Amino acid sequence: MNEQIADLSLEIASVSTTRLERETSSEFTRATTEVTLAGLAAESAGDDRLEGIGEDVTYETEEHDRLAETGLPDLTGEYTLESFSDALEDMDLFPAGAPDREVFRNYRRWALESAAFDLALRQTDVGLEDALERSLEPVRFVTSTRLGDPPTVDRLEQLHEQVPDLEFKLDPTPEWDDAVVDSIQDAVGTDAIQILDLKGQYEGTDVDVPADPDLYERVLEAFPEAVIEDPGVTDETRPLLEDSAVRSRLSWDAPIHGVDDVEALPWEPEWLNIKPSRFGSLESLLETLAYCAERDITMYGGGQFELGVGRGQLQLLASLYYPDSPNDVAPGAYNDADVGDGLPESPLEVPAEQSGFRW
Repeated sequence: MNEQIADLSLEIASVSTTRLERETSSEFTRATTEVTLAGLAAESAGDDRLEGIGEDVTYETEEHDRLAETGLPDLTGEYTLESFSDALEDMDLFPAGAPDREVFRNYRRWALESAAFDLALRQTDVGLEDALERSLEPVRFVTSTRLGDPPTVDRLEQLHEQVPDLEFKLDPTPEWDDAVVDSIQDAVGTDAIQILDLKGQYEGTDVDVPADPDLYERVLEAFPEAVIEDPGVTDETRPLLEDSAVRSRLSWDAPIHGVDDVEALPWEPEWLNIKPSRFGSLESLLETLAYCAERDITMYGGGQFELGVGRGQLQLLASLYYPDSPNDVAPGAYNDADVGDGLPESPLEVPAEQSGFRW
């Protein structure tokens, strides 16, 4: 964490949580929790209350129910941003019991670290651009959507009709035969498909997709310019993935929680999907962003069906660090179960007024 960020002061007077829930385009009910850290403005003589807000994107609904019942440990007190992060290192943020997946600990920690960053910027009256020494730029975005089971292009066609220039991130599955691929190309064109998420790096989740060399070969040929995210590397798929033209398109998401994970990849990466909740701490996130910038690794933002402030924070990071990439940070309306009218178009313009760590 750079010194200017690390030394930002914050004072927390109270902690609260708000549970959110919404139906999504992927046919599941999403629950998240907003975490609010509240305190007074620096040198305030009155009731000048400020809030910093983050979002816990843990996927198990039961974890949000338990958090609503138990609350969080006592976080009140005076800190620097660095000392607050150090304090979280030793805290159990799941007092009702260990989560099913260890990465959920990072998700909850990120909710608190992002809320603390938001509050610290507000209490010290430091602008985000000044704190990170970067400028906010309009954000190019794509939208991710699944084609269902069996796969159909109905939603793609509806979105394309609403926003003709819209670009997509899609999740191929073994049901994607030649007919499905042809229907995608007919519906939105080949160039509109910017990212194909093979989900071959997930284990023990509802979205695992086994590594299928036939599927890989089919989509690699059908969408020759698309970024290929999280392939499963097996004896059968490795020959396809080691081709130099394919290697230049490979990207990674699920395994990445910090620099050590980037260095442990089977090949030096050309692309990375940056999901801050996976990193847990602001320090790990910023360290990885700097590492990628030094090595010309192309980054783009990724989302996790955020329902609250978290979505805007992803858009802010994209605006600061990788505004021209195919960022999977489309406004939340794109994740609604039904395609509505008046969807925002890419790029997202920078807000006229921006304060704290919020879009």
